[in-house]
Amino acid sequence: MRYPALILCVLPGFAFAAGGSSTSAPATSQTTTQCQTGFVYDDKTKTCVAPKDSRLNDDQRYQAVREFAYMGKFDAAQTVLAAISDQTDGRVLTYWGFTHGKQGNLDVALGFYDKAITADPNNILARSYKGQALAEAGDKLAAYGELREIVSRGGEGTWAEASLRSAIMTGAGYNY
Repeated sequence: MRYPALILCVLPGFAFAAGGSSTSAPATSQTTTQCQTGFVYDDKTKTCVAPKDSRLNDDQRYQAVREFAYMGKFDAAQTVLAAISDQTDGRVLTYWGFTHGKQGNLDVALGFYDKAITADPNNILARSYKGQALAEAGDKLAAYGELREIVSRGGEGTWAEASLRSAIMTGAGYNY
């Protein structure tokens, strides 16, 4: 392990919901404070709407998925994921993998991660979450394989690398 002390110091400062590109936790919004679980707050109409409502765009849906996933509301995240138009988008596939993994459906999760990685071999977040799931399942050798891929694809020093290193060391992945 190249940076175990650094990992332990740096990780608490990161809160990264699956597939997100932000290094901070998603802000709590009206989606999770005012709406019925699984509904999305529409800023324009100031109402809670079903995820498939045409007033929402996929970026709004994506932010709702990220917020639900961060809060551990994986069923709600999946309801919104299903409403996103491009089911082949890497972030969508990564979130499908993440939510299924956190629900204990490892084989389904790995299938989604593999689809995300096939679509974009440089998707280091999908690789990190896949590696974390593998580490939690006890397959540290396969998790190390994903870690090597992350580093070889320019992900050294990123949250994706640090969180996977931590999961390999502890056997526990992240819940965000």
